[in-house]
Amino acid sequence: MADLFATEPAAPLAELLRPRTLDEVVGQAHLLGAGKPIRLAFESGQPHSMIFWGPPGVGKTTLARLTASAFHCAFIALSAVFSGVKDIRAAMAQAELNLANGQSTILFVDEIHRFNKSQQDALLPFVESGLVTFIGATTENPSFEVNSALLSRAQVYVLESLSDAELKQLLQRAQEKALSALTLDEQAISTLVGYADGDARRLLNLLEQTRIAAKTAGENHISAAFLQNTLSLNSRRFDKGGDNFYDQISALHKSVRGSHPDAALYWLTRMLDGGADARYLARRIVRMAWEDIGLADPRALQIVNDAASTYERLGSPEGELALGQAVIYLALAPKSNAGHKAFKQAQAFVKQDKSREVPVHLRNAPTKLMKELGYGHDYRDAHDEPNAYAAGETYLPEGMEEPGWYQPVPRGLELKIAEKMALLRQLDAAEKTKAA
Repeated sequence: MADLFATEPAAPLAELLRPRTLDEVVGQAHLLGAGKPIRLAFESGQPHSMIFWGPPGVGKTTLARLTASAFHCAFIALSAVFSGVKDIRAAMAQAELNLANGQSTILFVDEIHRFNKSQQDALLPFVESGLVTFIGATTENPSFEVNSALLSRAQVYVLESLSDAELKQLLQRAQEKALSALTLDEQAISTLVGYADGDARRLLNLLEQTRIAAKTAGENHISAAFLQNTLSLNSRRFDKGGDNFYDQISALHKSVRGSHPDAALYWLTRMLDGGADARYLARRIVRMAWEDIGLADPRALQIVNDAASTYERLGSPEGELALGQAVIYLALAPKSNAGHKAFKQAQAFVKQDKSREVPVHLRNAPTKLMKELGYGHDYRDAHDEPNAYAAGETYLPEGMEEPGWYQPVPRGLELKIAEKMALLRQLDAAEKTKAA
């Protein structure tokens, strides 16, 4: 057991707790449990190329190393951040030497999404030939970040953030192996687990900091207050440009659409807490107002624009309150995507339709020649008509049927809009009957 106050430097927790077998890995039961994919792959005795996709600190590198150990392969690790084609070639040369000596090679590329297309292509011949078994690790969606040729030759395994229970299991193991001189109360444990945020590496780093701080302060009982006073407790994990970012944006949007103000506030404040750009969030909130509320409540559009302007004026953290109140209003506003649907349908129609001429009666006639050609002739100005509506008039190109794209919903102001549209259609029908 390690002594908290020992004079010799203690081994890093990550090294002390590094799993030596699959059974020692904490988390990923959906892949490592009995009868699960990676467990079966290990039991098969035949390694295959794979990509581990998941957030930081969930065991991607550990699983790659365990694969090499389980299959008695040489292990070559490259970081896509620091490596290039030259490093790939050097690794392949080493793999050929290994093969000549009767040993297969596993090539592990961390952050494979950082390799560009040419670098990924450089791997292909060696993966195809079987010179190396390729294992990639990425925090980004491989569907977007790994080229299709390489992706088709590797099985993708999705790794998940560790649950609170799994993090507590890891913490208990750390106490048993290296922190036996420390006692942590329940609130301290909850604090560490909360700030680890599903990341085993972050938890171990926090425990390392706790060990050092405790030794410096001469403490052996750790409370939440001690952690707050002595550690740098960073905000939750937040990937400002990857899947986690867009997943949370999606959750915010769907919470607003689903009329759940508390959920909308949760995702908004979660992203703000993680360091998301509030100006970007303001733009997305404005988009939500147009896409999901629209004309059912035009006040929503004004409120979100005012909230965005308020944030521009006040900045963080004061201006964030305006964004919070805007998402509450949007969540509770009557919903309509009628305008959004109508716009998309019109776009799709125009994209595939021919170029139709503007009807002559709708054309502008600023010159004598244009007037002689009939431009603007028989145009009926709505302001001069009863009810300010030219009943029976058409404004679409000749031969184009009324598409009926905009269909207001029976909620909010669109109830009144639907009534107005129905009245106008009645006036049109009456005009046609009169003309007949």
